[in-house]
Amino acid sequence: MSTSRTRTRSTPAPPATGGSTPTDAPRISVIGTGYLGATHAAAMAALGFDVIGYDTDQNKVDALSLGKVPFYEPGLDTLLTEQVESGRLRFTSDVREAVADADVHFVCVGTPQQSTSHAANLSYVEAAFTAILQNATRDALIVGKSTVPVGTAANLRTLIPSHLPEGLKAELVWNPEFLREGKAVDDTLHPDRIVIGGASAHAEALLRTVYATPISEGTPVVTCDLPTAELVKVSANAFLATKISFINAIAGVCEAAGADVTVLADALGHDVRIGRQFLNAGLGFGGGCLPKDIRALMHRASELGAHPAARLLQQVDEINMGQRERVIALATEACGGSVLNRRIGVLGAAFKPDTDDVRDSPALNVAAALHLRGAQVTVYDPQASDTARRTFPTLGYAASVEEAVQGSDVVLLLTEWPQLVDSDPAALAALTPTARVIDARGKLDPTTWRAAGWEFRGLGRPAA
Repeated sequence: MSTSRTRTRSTPAPPATGGSTPTDAPRISVIGTGYLGATHAAAMAALGFDVIGYDTDQNKVDALSLGKVPFYEPGLDTLLTEQVESGRLRFTSDVREAVADADVHFVCVGTPQQSTSHAANLSYVEAAFTAILQNATRDALIVGKSTVPVGTAANLRTLIPSHLPEGLKAELVWNPEFLREGKAVDDTLHPDRIVIGGASAHAEALLRTVYATPISEGTPVVTCDLPTAELVKVSANAFLATKISFINAIAGVCEAAGADVTVLADALGHDVRIGRQFLNAGLGFGGGCLPKDIRALMHRASELGAHPAARLLQQVDEINMGQRERVIALATEACGGSVLNRRIGVLGAAFKPDTDDVRDSPALNVAAALHLRGAQVTVYDPQASDTARRTFPTLGYAASVEEAVQGSDVVLLLTEWPQLVDSDPAALAALTPTARVIDARGKLDPTTWRAAGWEFRGLGRPAA
C-alpha cells in the first residue's frame, strides 16, 4: 500500500544557493543531461549539493560546463551559470569520473518510443544503470527518474549482483519526474509532490535529505512500491491527454451544432470536480512526453492484459492526431479546395509556448503536411525557428509575425505564444489581400478579428 505523508506548509525556505555544503551531505551524480537531467542537476546544486552531470555528448558537456543551455527553458540559463560558477556543479563525459565519488545517482536519460512499435526504448536506461554499477567505488543509491513502463525497475534490480563490484551495496528506487517544459526550474525546486518508490528506510531517509528544502516548504511525500511509482507519471500524462482529447471530441460536436466550445469549457471548468486546466480545445498535445508515454502505457497495458485501458488510450491518441487533419482540412477549405502554390503563414512551431522543443509538435506537423501538399509555408516562432529548421529545412522561416503573414492566403495560429495571440489584427490585415485566419488553439477573440476584417475559423467555434 502507498502512503501519503504531507507536511504542513510553512514559510518557504530559499534554495541553498550560497554558503558551503555540509561535509556529510550526499554527493550527487546526474546521468543524462537533456531537458530533465540538466534542470535536475542545476536544481540539486542550487539546493546546496555537490553535483556532477554526465552525458555521452561531448558538445553538450562542453556547453553546459560553460553555463550554456543547449535548449530553451526559461530561467535555466541563469540557474545553471550561477551553479557552475559556484563550483558546486560540473559536467563530464567520463562516466567513471561521474560515478566514482557520488553517493546518489539520478538516472535522467530518455525513453523514446521504439521505431518498430509503441513500446518504450529502454536501452538508455539499462546502459545508464549498468554503467553506474560497473563504475561504483562505494555503496550506491540509484534513483530512477526516467519515465519507464511498469516492471522496469524490478528487472533492473536483477542486474545488480552481476555488475556491482564485490563488497559494495547498491539499491535502486524510483522517483518519477513531473516537470513541465517552460516551468521546469520551478517544478524542480518547488515540486507539487515527491514520489519515492521501493525504498528501504535508509534510502528514504537519504532522499528526504536531498529534498529537505521542498519538504520544509510543505511538498507532500508519497512513499509506495516500485510498480506504483513507475505508474504515477504515465498515469498523470494519460489523464491529461484524455482530458485534452475529450474536449477536442466535444469540439467536433460543437462545430456540428453551431455551439462554442470555448464558452462550454469555461462553464465546465467552474465545476470543481473538473477544473478548467487542459480543457482548451484545439490542435492537441505533442512534445517529447505525452504522445510517447500514452503509447508506451497502451503497449504495456496490452501486455499485462489490461485491455480496457489500452482501448481507451488508443481512442485518446486517435482523437488527438485527428485534430491535425482537421486543421489541414480547414486550411485547404480556406484556400478553395487546394493549397497548391498557395501562401500559408504559420504562427508557431514549438509544441507549446515557452519552449523551443519541436518533438512531435502538432504545429510543425501541420506546417510540413501543408508543404508536402504544395503550399508555400512560412513559419514564425519566437524561440523554436532554429530547432524547427533543423527538423524541416525545406519550410520557409520568417523573422517576425508580419513577415509570416505578408501576402498570405491564410494564416494559422498553431502555438499559443502570448506575443502571437496578442498580435494586432488590424495591422496584420493590411499585410494580406485575403485576410483569413484559422485559430487552432482557441486563443483569439473572433469578434475582434472579424471586426478587423478577418475571415475567422476556429476549432469547435461557430463559423460566423
